Amino acid sequence: MEKWLPKGRLLSFAVPLVAVFLGILIGAIVMLVSGYNPFVAYSALLQGIFSDSYYVGETLRSMTPLILAGLAVAFAFRTGLFNIGVEGQVIVGWLASVYVGIAFELPMMIHLPLAIIAGAVAGALWGFIPGFLKARFQVHEVIVTIMMNYIALYTVNYIIRSYLLVPGERTETISPTASLASPFLQSITDYSRLHFGIIVALIACVVLWFILWKTAKGYELRAVGFNQHASLYAGMNVERNIVLSMVISGSFAGVAGAMEGLGTYGYMGILSGFTGVGFDGIAVALLGANTAIGVFLASFLFGGLQVGALTMQSRAGVPAELIDIVIALIIFFVASSYIIRWVMNRIKKEGI
Repeated sequence: MEKWLPKGRLLSFAVPLVAVFLGILIGAIVMLVSGYNPFVAYSALLQGIFSDSYYVGETLRSMTPLILAGLAVAFAFRTGLFNIGVEGQVIVGWLASVYVGIAFELPMMIHLPLAIIAGAVAGALWGFIPGFLKARFQVHEVIVTIMMNYIALYTVNYIIRSYLLVPGERTETISPTASLASPFLQSITDYSRLHFGIIVALIACVVLWFILWKTAKGYELRAVGFNQHASLYAGMNVERNIVLSMVISGSFAGVAGAMEGLGTYGYMGILSGFTGVGFDGIAVALLGANTAIGVFLASFLFGGLQVGALTMQSRAGVPAELIDIVIALIIFFVASSYIIRWVMNRIKKEGI
């Protein structure tokens, strides 16, 4: 392996794998202490994901917003920013896309892209505010984005309740011409909720990779994130790049919200709390080492665990909440990557 990968890159691949292994291992210990058989539990989880086409479809459907939310966080990380406001950007993107899907009557070739773009623009605008405050006044983006999450939640609920509410505490259903629903994908997955959003998410992975690694602007954004003073000395516009980074990150998150509004649900209801998609996106980005392929694989793991937890509960009688513990442990070990790296270096040095 070392022949083909540099030491740093090898560690980048190994740390997430070790984190997943430790999370699953300690999760098994928690199950044993709680009186459940971890072998039966994990077997039921895997069978639920892979043995039934319905759960395969639901896993892919669950992955779709996670991929986009993870890309949003990863893009900001790669450019030196920590976008904790992905959750709020998902919410405003969801509402904007649904509104366009309801308010306009257009051919699908125009209506569907317009609704997705509306979600991206809404998320971008929600990302612009912390980006501008960071660039112009050095206000830390973490503080602003946390507050923007709550502003998004309550503002969106107010708009729905005041202007878009129909019986059932939700908006009207979007027009079929703005829907990502796919009867074909549903039929081949035993009528799951799988929709064309998975294709949008895969395209977004390519877009992130291309922007960051194949364009001059992507190099500039990464340079500013790595060292603002050196970038300024090199003639780069640091403030503009900070704002642009948050705008692009927010647009990915806004599209994640559009996938929920145009694909999974077809409407938006009044939210009693956060969707969780944006916060899960942080974990996905960390586990995926802030790379496009890593985010895709991490979202598959998280989506599979979330869907498989339901089958684990129904087939093995193990509470689904135990999977939340496993996910939390994986996140913990990813966040503690320094310890994992130190142990791996010690093992290699001592030849154990």
